[in-house]
Amino acid sequence: MKTNSILIGSDHAGFQQKEFLKVKLVESGFEPIDVGCYSIESVNYPDQAAEVSKGILDRKAENGILICGSGEGMVMAANRFHGIRAGLAWNTEVAGLLKLHNDAQIICLGARFTANEYAWQMVQVFLSASFEGGKHANRIALMDKLG
Repeated sequence: MKTNSILIGSDHAGFQQKEFLKVKLVESGFEPIDVGCYSIESVNYPDQAAEVSKGILDRKAENGILICGSGEGMVMAANRFHGIRAGLAWNTEVAGLLKLHNDAQIICLGARFTANEYAWQMVQVFLSASFEGGKHANRIALMDKLG
């Protein structure tokens, strides 16, 4: 697994933001692995959430980005996969805490509520943060036992 590879997927509502983020990722030295969608034509977001989640579980990348209109659908779909921790970011502080406290592998964004530049700021914070461990590791272990 290349540590600079990032899985990225969206539905139709998040397509334009996904394309924007892909450019920013490349400019920053990352290699985005685009799992779709590939246009603004309507798609079913669970398909892209599954591709990113499975890719992380298969160690194609350590981190992923999922984007839909609100971000909520992607969070729900991704978290159906045992071993995946996905969270919705709505500001940079939350984006960092997803990794620091929850060891999230996937940041989810709501394209209808987040400007592209701010989405990029959140992605940068998420990707630069590291899991703190400690008491948070115990909580992750408890979540893993839930199902």
